[in-house]
Formats: sequence, C-alpha cells, structure tokens
Amino acid sequence: MNPEKLAKLQAQVRIGGKGTPRRKVKKVTKSAGTDDRKLQATLQKLSVQPIAGIEEVNMFKEDGNVIHFANPKVHAAMNSNTYAVYGRAQEKELTELVPGILSQLGPDSLASLRKLAEAYQAAQGSANADDDDEIPELVENFDKAEVSEITEEKAE
Repeated sequence: MNPEKLAKLQAQVRIGGKGTPRRKVKKVTKSAGTDDRKLQATLQKLSVQPIAGIEEVNMFKEDGNVIHFANPKVHAAMNSNTYAVYGRAQEKELTELVPGILSQLGPDSLASLRKLAEAYQAAQGSANADDDDEIPELVENFDKAEVSEITEEKAE
C-alpha cells in the first residue's frame, strides 16, 4: 500500500463502527437545552414559582463591582426564602449603573458609592492642578489692544 494513501486514510476520522462512512468533521451537538431542563427539574423539586415582570437584577459585591442581569428569569420559594436568578450576567463597575440604581442602593452601598465619589473627585482635583500649571500667564492686556485696533481702523 502506498504510504501517502495510508497517511491520508489515517488523517480521516472514523466515528462509527465497521461499515459506516468516514467523516472529516465530528459534529458536536450543543447541550444548552438539556442544562435548562435540568435546572427546571431541580427548581421544581424546590417548589419554586416563577416571578414575572422583573426587568433587571443587580447584585452588589464588596469590591464595588455589580453583577448585572438584564431581563433575568427569577424563581422564588417564599416559604424557604430561596431565590434563583439566571440569565446572561455582566460584571460592571458601580459608576456605570449609578443613575438608574440609586433607588436600589442600601446604606452600605451608599457608603461605598460615597467613597468612590470622593476618590474620583480627588483624582479630578489632581488632574485639574496639573492643567493649571500648563496654562501660560497673560503677557499683554487685550482690552488695550482692542482699543488700539479700533483707533487704527478709524484712522484708515
């Protein structure tokens, strides 16, 4: 047998047993639907009920970041104080969400926001101090220059 032909056959992948056609690519099925079904089955065991009408969920972390869910699915078991929130989550900084979430902040989060604002103002203050050094001083009086220009125009 020709070595080139043998190498070519070895490069191909056989998925099934004897008698099945050789395939070049193994097709992988996505199991996202099965994960969702497993989650639903587990939630039913906990006897949770879906809560409708929730547009967003924000979970505040101690480092100042926020886990933000937009249009999440929320299930709750009120008798056992158990909540399940799932969906696409994004980790954002608190400053990105500030205008919309002020009503959601608790006392500890407000203190964190205050510290963050003070740090931001301090950073802005140091930046402004650096900018003042770069502005040159005025050398001449512009009012006198304007008056002299007007008299020269009248003279012409």
